[in-house]
Amino acid sequence: MSEPASALGVARAEGYVAVAELPPQGMISVRGDLSEEGVAQALADASGAALPGVRGITHAGETSLAWMSPDEAMLFCGYDEAEELAQALREALTGAHALVANVSDARASFELTGARVREVIAKLAPVDMERFALGEIRRTRLAQIPAAFWMPEEGRLTLICFRSVARYAFDLLAKAAETGAEVYAR
Repeated sequence: MSEPASALGVARAEGYVAVAELPPQGMISVRGDLSEEGVAQALADASGAALPGVRGITHAGETSLAWMSPDEAMLFCGYDEAEELAQALREALTGAHALVANVSDARASFELTGARVREVIAKLAPVDMERFALGEIRRTRLAQIPAAFWMPEEGRLTLICFRSVARYAFDLLAKAAETGAEVYAR
């Protein structure tokens, strides 16, 4: 088995906000009725985190569980743990109308750090970043590509997108975060 590699070789750009590609991360998509007790329990057992509400993300150590849509949750974990966790979820959901897919290799992850990460995302996504709360995840468009993002803490934002558009996403983020590209509040 080959070693996992990030889409861009862990690219990094420095501006008034730093943009960095993250190393490969485990991501497991679970499709099913999230209100069904068995599905909710399987997700909580696998992640150690509470099932989040609409547009929420919860954390338990290095594992996170995100609400992606009314019938989809995403479990974030260590890359090396993903297949084992996916298999455990498949077994726990035997008999339930659910689909479990390890999508780790299909996604790229980025981290933005700096006091004005909200401003950088506001330039690219149709989201009111002034109202965007910690503990919230947003699945939206970043310019012309689908993406999802959340803020684990103020001044730090994690963004995921399809690996096939990782270069485009990185270049968009880096350009929006360039020194000289700041937007000042009126």
